[in-house]
Amino acid sequence: MSQHVISVKVENKFGVLARVAGLFSARGYNIDSLAVSETELPDVSVMTIVVSGDDRIIEQVKKQLNKLIDIIKVTDHNQENAVQREIVLAKLNATPTKRNEIYQLAQIFGARIVGVTNKAIILEMVSDPETVDNFIELLRPYSIKELIRTGRVSILKE
Repeated sequence: MSQHVISVKVENKFGVLARVAGLFSARGYNIDSLAVSETELPDVSVMTIVVSGDDRIIEQVKKQLNKLIDIIKVTDHNQENAVQREIVLAKLNATPTKRNEIYQLAQIFGARIVGVTNKAIILEMVSDPETVDNFIELLRPYSIKELIRTGRVSILKE
């Protein structure tokens, strides 16, 4: 099973998110990631949904989404036709002896230091999901205290 990114433009109305999420849960599909925001039009929102499944399952999901009231457009966003980003915030235990290594790792990945205390460093990084995954794996030896990722956002190149 592979991950698929589906962009769903919807009318910005009460209950639309619940109906979309309900469609997934009723069919036993798990949403791996979900990000929702207004678009350039205040009465239209976009949901970026990441779901795992084979092509047949994804086609079925898209057909079911298109049947829902308040759905404007359903688009498949693959990595070749879209720019995809995620934000990660990571709070690390930061002993004085490890801080230089953490600073260097942050620089390599283009991460920003957004908080520092005597015991911890908070890093912020924005990148494509694969780079975010790699960054997190390299942070693990530095004792991650807390980690938060946004849902994936995606926009078509054309």
